Amino acid sequence: MSQKFTIDRRRFLTGIGALGTAGALTACVGPTITSRGSATAGGPGASTLLLPAVDAKPATGTISFAHWRAEDKAVFDTLIATFVKANPQAKITQDISPSNDYQSTALQKIKGGNIGNAFTAFRGAQFVNMVKAGLYAGLGAQPFVDGYFAELVKAGQDTSRAQMGLPYQLVFNMPIYNEDAFAKAGVTSLPQDWDGFLALCDKLKGAGFVPIAWPGGEPANSGQLINSMVMNNMPTDTAFADIEAGTRKVTDDWFLLTLKQYQQLAPFFEPNSTGTASEPLQQMFASGKAAMLATGSFHLSAVRKLGATFPINLIAPITVAQDKAKYEGIYNATFILGVNTAGTQQDTAVKWLQFLSDPVNAAVYANGTSQHLTVKNVDYTNADLKHTAPWLLKKTLLAPRFQFNNLDIRNAVEASCVAVVGGTAPEQAAQQAQTVIDQKRK
Repeated sequence: MSQKFTIDRRRFLTGIGALGTAGALTACVGPTITSRGSATAGGPGASTLLLPAVDAKPATGTISFAHWRAEDKAVFDTLIATFVKANPQAKITQDISPSNDYQSTALQKIKGGNIGNAFTAFRGAQFVNMVKAGLYAGLGAQPFVDGYFAELVKAGQDTSRAQMGLPYQLVFNMPIYNEDAFAKAGVTSLPQDWDGFLALCDKLKGAGFVPIAWPGGEPANSGQLINSMVMNNMPTDTAFADIEAGTRKVTDDWFLLTLKQYQQLAPFFEPNSTGTASEPLQQMFASGKAAMLATGSFHLSAVRKLGATFPINLIAPITVAQDKAKYEGIYNATFILGVNTAGTQQDTAVKWLQFLSDPVNAAVYANGTSQHLTVKNVDYTNADLKHTAPWLLKKTLLAPRFQFNNLDIRNAVEASCVAVVGGTAPEQAAQQAQTVIDQKRK
């Protein structure tokens, strides 16, 4: 099911709050964010529990908040302290798992009711599965839902368009880059086509940098690059959903082209890229050895904590000729906040979500973690958020990898890219992936 929205430029600029720089605002003249592809979830077994509207009574009792953002723990600790000060009979503990583990184990843990009274989900397959399992309590009666950009929280709706969760983060799932490294390599403008992107990588390599740090050994992050690699190659914006549905194949010409382009990028990745995780690459990028980190804006805070002091921006490889490019980059609305139907303390859990939804508290999270949010009227004072703010108004595509609702199929598609970088012929990697896809669709 295709879905499109357009955010009026003036309304969006008002909504995102004070960016604090006229230069950033005057640069935001590009097209707006466009959402395509499957964004809803639900089906048989979906929860019908609708939480009553939050009341004004102080929260009480202890709740567990389950998520995967270990790098945000200190900021959440600060927010929890503020929440508890206003609600002295309440307590919140964080239950944090690595992103890979959270993808595979969170549903079962949260389903038990002892962990994750309030919890989060990745957009796509995990959210779909959690809704089908009945974990999300309906949030439609909550007045604070109106404090979010309606277009950006559709990824938290079920098939009936009921608001089950609230995507909190507005991230860009595309490479970040070191502006100083680009300047040292003599790069004066960003490439607008595939030949230009390869030439950029060649310049960076010639200047002594690892052009692209790519975590090919970590499935949760190796697949982030595929978003921008396919955004202009796809014959339709729903091509990944079509692969899962069986109406398209990874052996089709457009995806074979993408695999061949991965093959061209392989010499520009770090050594042993197919066996490398994101953490050492964050250090490589922070130290200035790698010019690009092919994960996303969600790692801005991590590389700053590792000592990166240079200006950082976003870049997406344009894999087609300039006049054929429909999109400039990739965005995602994720970190879907929810209240668990299992267990107890749902009243306190929904009050925690209400607290996080307040623009003042949302600003503490955004500026402390270098994350743009889906909450209206957030005052962004973080220098990196100001610097990357123009991307809020460029023509970006909702991250295609999250069109997959079957993680086995998504993993097979993304593994074909890793296989090609590792030396497998594109045609062979595609056929191997298609064999898995055909099996998983039965």
